Amino acid sequence: LNDAYIQAMRSVLRHPTLDAAFKELVLTLPSETYIAEQLDVVDPQRIHAVREAMRLQLATALQADWQWAFGVHQDNGAYRPDAVSAGRRALAGMALANLCLAATQSGDTVWPGKALQRFKSAANMTDRANALQALVTSGHALAASALARFHAQFKNEELVLDKWFALQAGAPDRGGQILPAVRQLMAQPDFNIRNPNRARSVIFSYCSANPAAFHRADAA
Repeated sequence: LNDAYIQAMRSVLRHPTLDAAFKELVLTLPSETYIAEQLDVVDPQRIHAVREAMRLQLATALQADWQWAFGVHQDNGAYRPDAVSAGRRALAGMALANLCLAATQSGDTVWPGKALQRFKSAANMTDRANALQALVTSGHALAASALARFHAQFKNEELVLDKWFALQAGAPDRGGQILPAVRQLMAQPDFNIRNPNRARSVIFSYCSANPAAFHRADAA
């Protein structure tokens, strides 16, 4: 990504009057599936590598801006379902995800630690799920304990557990680790292939929503 693009994204993020929900939407990169639809020859591995490089560049180049965004939008008081509050939660979640991703590059432990703390102390499911997603999508070691804690808390909530399965099956593939993870998920006592929602949360999230992980070079 060139400097002009980075600066444009910084201007959007820091803009004093733009809606938080609009900022989150503008700063979201197009999905790997959407990118593939624009190409005549589709190489899922290359699309994934390039998009992940862009994601990391935005996370590191705008690190100070993400810190500002999280600081300004993290505290929304009591949960409210209105559009403004939802936008603030979304932008805070995006900022936290980028800060955790940047931390994997720098070796910083502060922001992953803050993400874990936010996961534990969140007053609503959106903030809790966003913090968990930040740890999982950045590939941080703290994700394992957070996933175990989430499962223990919500193992009797079917729809919430579906999201727990989908998050892991749809996580960015780093060296082929997602297929073994999916096999482990399908061996989980909570997985039932005869339950359409549960089967979809794992199999669809892997096969359709995670093209680079599914279209492996070894055809596994």
